[in-house]
Amino acid sequence: MDDDLRARAARVLDTCRIRSLKLATAESCTGGMVAAALTEIAGSSDVVERGFVTYSNAAKSELLGVPTALIEAHGAVSGEVAAAMAAGALSRAPVDLTVSVTGIAGPGGATPGKPVGLVWLGIARRGGAVATERHVFPGDRAAIRRASVLRALELLEAAAS
Repeated sequence: MDDDLRARAARVLDTCRIRSLKLATAESCTGGMVAAALTEIAGSSDVVERGFVTYSNAAKSELLGVPTALIEAHGAVSGEVAAAMAAGALSRAPVDLTVSVTGIAGPGGATPGKPVGLVWLGIARRGGAVATERHVFPGDRAAIRRASVLRALELLEAAAS
């Protein structure tokens, strides 16, 4: 993990510790990289409760409760699904805060209106509304995934503050 990701992950953990918050991740295109960035730091178990890697549509439905009809209507890479993933993680884990990531990291997988680099993130805090963000990150698969992880960590830090 590079220094920028490590520093951001450490800030997320510190901010959550100060506020006694526990978190969970719900990841698709990042394949657990957000949870890995957080748990690479010793002592993270007092903040990170669990991570859901829901790469397939079936996993999104089975593990997070994302309605199949929602995926069929909007596609797995959509604000609606990112919101449902974040809300699903919050409802299935004893945590205060969740982040979700779903996207097209490439090099394939693009469809009309959904280019490689399209990533939707969701952020949810217990007792609050779920928010989503749409990004089109440049670069190759590694760059898109790294940018997604960095933005997920930024969202977690802001939501914990």
